[in-house]
Order: sequence, then structure tokens, then C-alpha cells
Amino acid sequence: MRLDRRALLFGAASLAAAGAPARAADPVRDDAGRALDGLRPPVARVFPAGPPAAILLYTLAPELLLGWPRAIRPAERPYLQPRSADLPEVGRLTGRGNTANLESVLALKPDLILDVGSTAETYRSLADRVQGQTGIPYALLDGRLAAAPATYRSLGRLLGRETAAENLAALAGRLLATMHERVAAVPEGQRPRVYLARGPRGLETARAGSINVEALALMGAVNVAGPGGSLAQVSPEDVVAWAPEVIIALDPAFAAAARQDPLWQATPALARNRLHVSPTLPFGWVDAPPSVNRLVGLWWLGKILYPAQFPEDVRGIARDLYGRLYHVTPDDPALDRVLAGAL
Repeated sequence: MRLDRRALLFGAASLAAAGAPARAADPVRDDAGRALDGLRPPVARVFPAGPPAAILLYTLAPELLLGWPRAIRPAERPYLQPRSADLPEVGRLTGRGNTANLESVLALKPDLILDVGSTAETYRSLADRVQGQTGIPYALLDGRLAAAPATYRSLGRLLGRETAAENLAALAGRLLATMHERVAAVPEGQRPRVYLARGPRGLETARAGSINVEALALMGAVNVAGPGGSLAQVSPEDVVAWAPEVIIALDPAFAAAARQDPLWQATPALARNRLHVSPTLPFGWVDAPPSVNRLVGLWWLGKILYPAQFPEDVRGIARDLYGRLYHVTPDDPALDRVLAGAL
């Protein structure tokens, strides 16, 4: 009996495939290029290593969040889902005042530890150490504001939420593109000189290159404190000498005091009524935490820095973005509380 040649070839190929060792699937990697050993779907419990990770995760998949690095305060609660606002304080593994220990993390039985921020060697080493000591996959994602679209896609891939992540990535991408296009239309010599006033006296600021002024840099503002990439303590005389045209304050009490202080009144910003208080509910719009919460603040910064280029109603934009990012659409009184002193 003559065998069919195609059948022989098929049979040989099948035997070869059966005898060959299966090729291992490529490991899942984070934005630092680290392999996340042990990450298996479905991911149902995620421990945020710090506030940026908690906020990013909440915007994409709030049901996966195990808790907040700091418990949600009463003033912040109306802007978040009630179930999420009720989540416990779990501390933090990174940043200032890290309060979580590995035993408490293990007790929560997370499927994944999520960190969002710098992917530099210091943070890669921490991620490797925690992953090795706990056996829990530890993902380190890029926290730069300009990278928000790519970071959403990375998180969606890790969580198996690609469609939802793509929607948020597209939203962030459109917003960033709009900012870039409108700021690019303003000649560099016409971009305002800005001072970021941190703290109750307004005398802590952030020099250019610091993550605290990333949003200001993205909006083309000229940082009067100069380069340095760090926080700095300054004097009122320094600020007067720098002659900022706009002052952005984080503390409403400082803003109220500065408006009555002859020294601060000597700045062009006060003379032209361009001292603004950055919104902070439920999270900061400009400075902290350095996560996707700052996307909302870009529209506000555009409005106060370049009013001719940003004629839109900030209230309407904020209401829409809060609904998309925080899963709660604030009413008018809630928006009034967010924007108090901001415009």
C-alpha cells in the first residue's frame, strides 16, 4: 500500500512537535524591564507601594485596591466611590515616611505590589528586594506625567484590563496633546514666570527638574527658583527678587496671609492679583501626589497661565474628568469646594 506523501510529512511534523520541548512564554515585565516572576491572572488584590500607585490603580480598577497609604480624609470622601473611600490605611513601602512592613503586606495576601514613580536603579533595587523577600510580584511603572498614556497601557496589561486601560490612555494622550499644542503657540519669551509656594509660610519651593513642578514644566512655565531638581527653602526676599508673575500656593492660609503682607505684595503676581490656590480635593492638581491626578490640573494651569489660549470652562472640564478618573461626578457645591481660591 502506497502511503500519501502529505500524510507522511504531517506525521513527521507532529512527532517533531511532540518531541520538542515547549518554548517558555516570555516573562511579564514592568516598565523597568524587570521580570515579574509569579504573576498569574486573574489579579484580584493589589497593594499600592505609595500614593501615586494607589491613585493610578483606583482610576483604572478601584475594586482591586487593598487600601490607601493614608486613610481618606472626610473632605476627600465625596469625590471617591464610598466603598473605596472606606478602605483601610495600609501604609507605604516607598517615599517619605514609609510605614508599611513586609509582614503587614504579606498579611493582606496581595497578588501584586504596584509602585509608580521613578524607574531608576534605587527603585529597581527596592522592587527586586521586596519581590525576593515576599515572593509577591512587584511591578515598577513609569510615573512621569508625560508618560501617563503608556503607563496606563502597562498597568492594563498587568491586570488584564487592556480595554479600560486603553480608554484612559487615550484620554490622557488627547489631554497632553492639547496642552502641548496650545503651549507651543505661545512664544517662549511670553511664558509667565511662576513661583510654587509650598507650606504654611510659602517659603518651600521646588526647583526646575523636581517632580513637584513637573506639571508646571509641561505647561511651559518659567520656574523662578531656577534649576536643581529638588525642594528648597527660600526667603521672602528671594521671592521678591525673582519677581514672579504668577504664584501658585498649596496652602490656603498662606495665600490669605500673603495678600495682606506688604513684602509679598511687592511681587508682580500680587500686584496683578495672580496668586492662586491649587485645588487639592480629593488629590492635588499640581504637586502631590505625583500621579495621574495632575492631569486635571493641567487644564487649570492652562487657564491661569494662558487665559487667551484656554477659554474653556474649567468647572465643566473638571466635572467630566472627575467622573472618568474618580468614578464620581461632583455636583456644583462639591466643585465650589474644590475650586475655592483657585480662580
